[in-house]
Amino acid sequence: MKSVAPLRYDVIFKKAFSDPVIFTAFAKDVLQIELEITKVETEKRFEIPVGPIESRFDLYGEDPKNRVVVDIQQKRLPDHYDKFLYYQCVALLEQAARSTTYRPNLSVFTIVVLTSGDRHKRDVSIIDFDPKDLEGRPLGEIKHKVFYLCPKYLNPKTPPLIREWLEAVEDTFDEEVDETRYRATIQEVFKRIEKDKTTRQERAQMKEEAAQQMKEVEEYERGLLIGRTEGKAEGKAEGKAEGKAEGYTEIVARMAQKGMAAAKIAALTDLPLETVEQLLNDLALTEQE
Repeated sequence: MKSVAPLRYDVIFKKAFSDPVIFTAFAKDVLQIELEITKVETEKRFEIPVGPIESRFDLYGEDPKNRVVVDIQQKRLPDHYDKFLYYQCVALLEQAARSTTYRPNLSVFTIVVLTSGDRHKRDVSIIDFDPKDLEGRPLGEIKHKVFYLCPKYLNPKTPPLIREWLEAVEDTFDEEVDETRYRATIQEVFKRIEKDKTTRQERAQMKEEAAQQMKEVEEYERGLLIGRTEGKAEGKAEGKAEGKAEGYTEIVARMAQKGMAAAKIAALTDLPLETVEQLLNDLALTEQE
């Protein structure tokens, strides 16, 4: 067994996949195309910004025919499909800005690894830019694609090459892996992220990422609650509290699973502490049953 740093953190994911050999092997297995990438850039920005929103690519590589972007999304947010579609379009439009034709010189592929899962619970989802006829047959005109990969939802139909990479990613989450289960290229990933080789700066960045992720989750949860409660507070104070508590079981359960104490949940939700404690008790009884 090998002790490793989790690949759910940006800093660790970039450390592993910024190696051109690993980056290329991963991209080839996902895209099923030939690639020759000798340089991988991290935090890539284009010199001339495209669009009003700044785009920054976690990992970026090019060969003479293809432009490949790999991003890790460790937060489960409602807009990650739109976010990375926007990134894909930026990588396309940047070529058009420097060309006299609409057809870009490079095919663009974006691979997104959703380490926290997704509400649709799919292992692999693809946006395919190629036009198709009414019977669904592709015309073979446009190669660009966006791949969304979720390690949490692997199943018997997941392509074997993709499955092994995603299993390896998720295997690192408990900080220990049996490297002998994997082929040589993936074993090189584990060597690059060995816990003993993690620097002080990397550990500090992992801690910052974890704190930021918790903050964003709390803000997102609070936003859900505000959206649910606006305009619904009518009647007496007791009635208000009961009305607010109704339908909040799922949200309170998610907060509790993140390790939040009842007092903190009450502060975030504006529910009375007694109501939160009752909801938590009801949840505990349900689990026992």
